[in-house]
Order: sequence, then C-alpha cells, then structure tokens
Amino acid sequence: MGRGGERGRGGTEVRTLGVIPARYESTRLPAKVLVDIGGVPMIEWVARGVSAATRLTDLVIATDDERVSEAVRSYGRQVVMTDPAHTSGTDRVAEVAAATDHDFVINIQGDEPLVRGEMIDALITALAADPDLPMATLAHPATAADLDDPDTVKVVTDTRGRALYFSRAAIPGRREPSPPGAESLRHIGIYGYRREFLIRFATLDRTPLERTEALEQLRALEHGYPIGVVATSGDLIGVDTPADLARVRAILAG
Repeated sequence: MGRGGERGRGGTEVRTLGVIPARYESTRLPAKVLVDIGGVPMIEWVARGVSAATRLTDLVIATDDERVSEAVRSYGRQVVMTDPAHTSGTDRVAEVAAATDHDFVINIQGDEPLVRGEMIDALITALAADPDLPMATLAHPATAADLDDPDTVKVVTDTRGRALYFSRAAIPGRREPSPPGAESLRHIGIYGYRREFLIRFATLDRTPLERTEALEQLRALEHGYPIGVVATSGDLIGVDTPADLARVRAILAG
C-alpha cells in the first residue's frame, strides 16, 4: 500500500502510516489475532477495514511472532518484525514509526475487526486541522450499561473536544440530571499521533493515574499533552473474550 500523501494546511504533502500491532499471545483468548472469522483470520479483517481509508498512505502489521507474520503475508500485507520485549502495542508502533519518515501514525488495535476506513480518515483529518494537537483518538456515545462496566473506558471532553479525563469508572459523577453536552463518551482505542510525539511518548515515564486506571493515554494528559477526541457514529467490538468473538462472527456473517 502506498498511495502518496494528502496536502496539509501549508500545501505540503502529509504522509500517514497505519500500524496494526499484533501479538500472538493473549491471556483471555489465545492467539486471538489469528482466530477464524468466516474463513479469514481476525487480523486480516482489521487490515481490510483500515485499507478502506482514503487518507492513509501506507499500512503495516507489526508483530514479534512468525506465525502472525506468515498469516498476514499470505494476504499480501506488509509486515515489520519488532522487539518481543515490548510491553504494549504503543511501544511496538513507536518502534516502527522511528524507522519511517511519515508525518502521522495511526495505531489500530489488532482485535478490532469491525473498524472502518472513515474512522481512520477522521483521525487524520483532526490531526491535519490542528497543528497544536499531538494525538487524537475516537469515541462513541456511552450507554447506561457502559457507565457501570469497568472494562469499558469512558472519556469526558472540554468545549474544544479535547479529553479532560479517561476512566474505567462512571464519569462524570451525577448529583443531578446531566445538562445537554455533559454525557460521557465510550472510548474507542484507536489513536492518531504526530510521528515525533509518538516517539517521545514511548519514552515518557509512566504516571500515577496511568498506573491507577491501567490506561496508557492518561500518561499524555498527566505530562500536559492534549488529546483530541473525535466522535464517531460507528461502534466497534474489541474482541477479548469468546463471547465477543461470537458477536463479531454473527455480524460479519450477516
């Protein structure tokens, strides 16, 4: 994949790299990036959805396992082998980014087989529109069930659409009925970064709130970096359990 770049505000070409970090090991659903969905491994469904983006220049799968590499190469995908010592997908993506000269880097989780190209384009558009924004992410309106689910990450934003806080708890707290615009959003863990910031982010010390909530994006906020939040009408199902997998199989079969 190599489509050339978009034009930025100053008329210069903007090149964006999509990276799908793909570990083989998984605690709750073993080898989940390679699980079969309609005769196709999950990682390939992710790649197909991302490839529909019109503003993406290149796409690679970043892994540390030859089984993943062999599977995605069979579909003609570009693979980069990365350090097996990485403890997060972001670190894996940052390693790939450090060896490129792209302007923006999009981190797409390998367990999001319902991802759509317009979601990726929305992140690229947000970064291109605001030169002061080092990173951006996606969100969707939260349901009542989301608010009480600690596995569902919520986010609240300021009036400019920048993240104020991410939490596994229900935010904001409600002493009275919420006025319009005060509802929380369900975070969708797909991120867009300016390349230089992503490389810097991977070197920043972990922070207290990040450790407390086990949410890596809080590191950026605690170090004083803003995160743009892009609302999307599309919803995703991150595949973490057999139940998630059954839901996704039913959707994609339809």
